[in-house]
Amino acid sequence: MIASLPTGMVTNPAATPVLFDRTLLRARLNRAQRLGPATFLLDCVGADMAERLSAVLRDFKSVAEVGSPGDQIARALAGRFAHVAHVDLPERESEPLALAAQSLDLAISALAFQFVNDLPGVLVQVRRALRPDGLLMAAMVGGDTLIELRQSFAAAEAELEGGVSPRVAPFADLRDVGALLQRAGFALPVTDVDRVVVRYDSAFSLMQDLRRMGAANILTERRRTPTRRTTMLRMAEIYRERFAESDGRVRATFDVIWLSGWAPHESQPKPLKPGSAKASLEEAVKKGRA
Repeated sequence: MIASLPTGMVTNPAATPVLFDRTLLRARLNRAQRLGPATFLLDCVGADMAERLSAVLRDFKSVAEVGSPGDQIARALAGRFAHVAHVDLPERESEPLALAAQSLDLAISALAFQFVNDLPGVLVQVRRALRPDGLLMAAMVGGDTLIELRQSFAAAEAELEGGVSPRVAPFADLRDVGALLQRAGFALPVTDVDRVVVRYDSAFSLMQDLRRMGAANILTERRRTPTRRTTMLRMAEIYRERFAESDGRVRATFDVIWLSGWAPHESQPKPLKPGSAKASLEEAVKKGRA
């Protein structure tokens, strides 16, 4: 669960729980580049983002990408925009984004927001950086992402070690994200989820891909000692028992939450005030029965 904040307020960094070690995240991403990055999820999101933006009949002149790893998103949108500026998410939550107020027509982000400690504060900063009627479109992993790996590790550790250690980051769900957009002051917020299911030879093949995605454990409360070999083997065994397909390969779930919202503008549709409807529901029902 991610905490939300009142519209227009920035969270107090000192009061924000530090779930993620963002310095370690940078090291993990650098290691992924050396190993040869696994980019299938970024490639999928990039293609989807290009398609979603093609349905928006607007001319966005000033565009910034916030925190997305790699260059997949910029390349996917190269045909739509002449230039996409890249803005890093700061490693320290107390540092603001390098975005001037009302400087952007469009802000995009791909697979970065799930590792932000103060997501409400980041959304507020992005909203302030958008000009009136500017758009935020972002994708982040959430929901039941890696549910199979989480359950398998928990079962193996409970069975062999008598307890469970934090291994996979807590993920936001669709309702959390929609509420955060509203709290950050976005108009016309929309959220939806795409599920991507990938099949692997084993749980160990999945974990290798996670390392090549820079998505290995960066929780501040992560276990600091190596996992016992017997626990790892039992985890893989449980994974296969519970989540193998008919051909013996195992599945891994990635839920990609899409979020979009507009900086408020007077031209946007406004919800009706309570009691301002011209016809009642009761009257409509009576007419339908006539």
